[in-house]
Amino acid sequence: MELKSQLQQLDIAGKKADVYLACLELGSASVIEIAKKANIKRTTAYDILLDLEQKGLVSKTSKGKKRLFVGEDPEKIKKDLESKERMFSEILPMLKSVYNVRGVKPRIRFYEGVEGLKETYNDTLKYTGEMLAFASEDVVKILGNDWAYDYIKKRVKNQLHVRAIMPASEIISKDYYAKDQEHLRTSKLIDPKKYPFSMEINIYGHSKVSLMSSKEQLGLVIESTEIYNTMKLIFELIWDNLPEIRATRST
Repeated sequence: MELKSQLQQLDIAGKKADVYLACLELGSASVIEIAKKANIKRTTAYDILLDLEQKGLVSKTSKGKKRLFVGEDPEKIKKDLESKERMFSEILPMLKSVYNVRGVKPRIRFYEGVEGLKETYNDTLKYTGEMLAFASEDVVKILGNDWAYDYIKKRVKNQLHVRAIMPASEIISKDYYAKDQEHLRTSKLIDPKKYPFSMEINIYGHSKVSLMSSKEQLGLVIESTEIYNTMKLIFELIWDNLPEIRATRST
């Protein structure tokens, strides 16, 4: 029963599961033999076998004039699922780009505490392409350098590039700005005394804007194409006109 329950998660349920398991146990067998093993009518078994054949789970063979059905190696299910997952991953960015339609209200999610801030960050790891960021040293201090570097490692692996506006503090200049190329990041530094941002803002995924407050330990993810586009324009306006304060990069 447990095996049948697991197969149900793969859309192989009820009598379909009985027939598939009968095929695996019998090897090559006739419709009558499979129906008897599955304890169902021959006509029902035949219809199910044709459906399983279309899904690639069983195949036909013959012995003399006798037509037989053979259960495919279960490893084939795994390979098919992996193939579908790869294909879906390839088209996912395109699907997300058209996901928000007109008339849909923005969706907002709140996350609290240090773990909530981490969860807000982790949402960006679902996407590739480019992310725009207003960085904050305060948020980095709350999460810690070890966690921040682990996040960056995952982001780089996902090929999520970043353009960031960051405070020219000692920590940011030495530990982050100096490693822009390694971190798939292009940064512009600003005077932290003149612009003491305590929150971090990320703009990503064609429709998402996240805000992280270190003081309140609150993360907010807004999913809205209009808000995303507006925040993106604000970032680009600042980026294009920002007097850049350069720090010495390490070699």
